[in-house]
Amino acid sequence: MIQEISISNLGVITKATLPLGPGLTVVTGETGAGKTMVITALSLLLGRRADAGAVRNGAKHALAEAVVYLEPDSHVLEAATHAGAFVDEVGEKSELILTRSLSAQGRSKATVGGRSAPVGLLAELGQELVAVHGQSDQIRLKEASAQRDALDRFAGASLARTLGNYQRTYRQWRASSKELAALKQDSRDRVREAENLRLALDEIDSLEPLPGEDEQLRETAMKLGNVESLRNASLQARGIVDSEDFETPGITTLAESARGVLAQSSGDDPALAAFADRAAELGILASELSSDMASYVSDLDEEGPERLAQIESRRAELNKLLRKYAPSIDEVLAWADESRQRLEQLGSDDTRIEELESTVVELEHKAASLATELSESRRKAAAKLSKRVSEELTALAMPDAKLFVEINDLPELGAYGQDQIEMLLAPHAGASPRPLGKGASGGELSRVMLAIEVVLAAVDPVPTFIFDEVDSGVGGKAAVSIGERLAMLARHVQVIVVTHLPQVAAYADRHIRVIKTSNGKSAAGAGFTASDVITLDDPERVRELARMLAGQEDSDTAQAHAEELLADARKMVNSLVTKSAR
Repeated sequence: MIQEISISNLGVITKATLPLGPGLTVVTGETGAGKTMVITALSLLLGRRADAGAVRNGAKHALAEAVVYLEPDSHVLEAATHAGAFVDEVGEKSELILTRSLSAQGRSKATVGGRSAPVGLLAELGQELVAVHGQSDQIRLKEASAQRDALDRFAGASLARTLGNYQRTYRQWRASSKELAALKQDSRDRVREAENLRLALDEIDSLEPLPGEDEQLRETAMKLGNVESLRNASLQARGIVDSEDFETPGITTLAESARGVLAQSSGDDPALAAFADRAAELGILASELSSDMASYVSDLDEEGPERLAQIESRRAELNKLLRKYAPSIDEVLAWADESRQRLEQLGSDDTRIEELESTVVELEHKAASLATELSESRRKAAAKLSKRVSEELTALAMPDAKLFVEINDLPELGAYGQDQIEMLLAPHAGASPRPLGKGASGGELSRVMLAIEVVLAAVDPVPTFIFDEVDSGVGGKAAVSIGERLAMLARHVQVIVVTHLPQVAAYADRHIRVIKTSNGKSAAGAGFTASDVITLDDPERVRELARMLAGQEDSDTAQAHAEELLADARKMVNSLVTKSAR
């Protein structure tokens, strides 16, 4: 329940606080006084689209704030605290404060329980808190989707569960059907791709390339192409290491001579003995180097031109792979591994198609079965809704009006089943039922919508209903009937009504008036219009109802009529209380 709304710099309202509470609250005022700004403020707090044009001229920003009382088990309370909101305890209720600011440049900010929050959170909470109905909602009621939603809400939790199961199945069926269609449509391309991959892999496998083989062959070919220079270099180096010429001895001879000299004097200093050992090691290393170079020259002599020809032939074969698939053998082998996996995947498509065909049939049957359940539930609910709303229309001064809810089959399954739902209205006896969008006047639509909401409030209530001049186009006895039904609705939920009808305003538990004041001076010296918001006491209510009746709040006749309206309304409300007490 909304306990209080505060508004700053919104439209013609500079600053105002609206004390609300349980029951029926009406908001009245002259045309242009700013009554709709109350609805605008609530729309902002419910996360709806913000229009910078609503910010008061000359102000930097507008602000709307609501104090909301919640039950301990409220889903709104759970969602708000989950988002980090601060909540105060007021008796057995929890108090949550919502704010929305709007700058003159169009930027919007929201807070929930003192914590910054995305506007989307306000919208999420608003769906649980408030149902707003304006003249635009009358137009929306003409749409098939709105009529289906009203019927589904009336059908209750059982249909909601079936609809949830159906929509999950429907989404799975559509996704599987889409995948199956794509697989079948691309089957020719997949066959061609698989054949190309097989040919490529056969070519690679036939050569049996080894990791790094291209680099190894390149190095070997370079070596064999320079055999003579390699042999000469090896022989010359071996001669230097192992020469026995007296005049130019090799390294092995010199190392042995150094060892002998050191060994002769090692008795005088142990350090020389260590040097002698190292000289001996040098001689051994030189001897091994000479032996390895001799083997190297021998291998070169064995790897002749035939070996080089074989290597070049192998390189030519591998180069074909490099030109086709990748710049190195290692990358060719990696591509081959990936291609094998892709080929396996392509090979499994036929199996996947068979699986999907079975899945699609199964899901379609399940969706069709659930759609049949939906239709049956809707047809039962449609009969009850038609009867209940027709009864409400009788109470709304349309005694012979009948609402019919027709359900026909769509040609195929859709997101909400296979039902085409249409509400038809026969406004008086003998009239043929016609679609709401074609045969109902604005006043009739107002009453149909109110009748539906009164019926729905008993099965799917939200804590607060807001009606913005939904009584447009209505007058006389019908207006009195609307006031009565709003008062009845207010016995169960909080109802806030912006109205121009005194017959409706007379039923209020709380009457708020928006008063326009003009000829003030702005900072620039120009005139401006502002509005004040006041809660009326009984004498003030009589004057306001007199104004609404005759435009003459000081007229004795008008005031007498206003007092009569109030008295009749109170009698009716008291009878409601008595009946509910029984």
